[in-house]
Amino acid sequence: MEHRITLDWRRNDGPFERGNYAREHRIRFDGGQMLRNSAAPDYGGDAAAANPEELLLAALASCHMLTILAVLANRGYVVEGYDDAPVAVLEKNAEGKMAVTRITLRPAIHFSGANQPSADELAKFHERAHSACFIANSIRSEVHIVPR
Repeated sequence: MEHRITLDWRRNDGPFERGNYAREHRIRFDGGQMLRNSAAPDYGGDAAAANPEELLLAALASCHMLTILAVLANRGYVVEGYDDAPVAVLEKNAEGKMAVTRITLRPAIHFSGANQPSADELAKFHERAHSACFIANSIRSEVHIVPR
């Protein structure tokens, strides 16, 4: 299965020299949704636009959520809501290269009905979801899941 996007950047008569060029670009997803993207502000980007590090974080958080929802639905739990406030840390890795080295997911899952998982059961469901998450299996970053 392949997943595709299109990405486009244009100079638009602006400067293009070391440290002086536009970082803003557009990403169009297969279904037609468009995203304005840029570098992170610390790297000359527009803070009002998404950046690659945020997209990586969003992809992992979304994948974990979708996977644990499937795990919980398969076990008969009723989930009313799921909230997360994940954080990604960009720093030098062991090789001295800039990388997203750590990601912490902080999901809060809201259940309804009589069937409620214990804290230990929920932790095991998170472990199972993490091990089955396509994005988590695709990255080298250390990933932490801290349920709230």
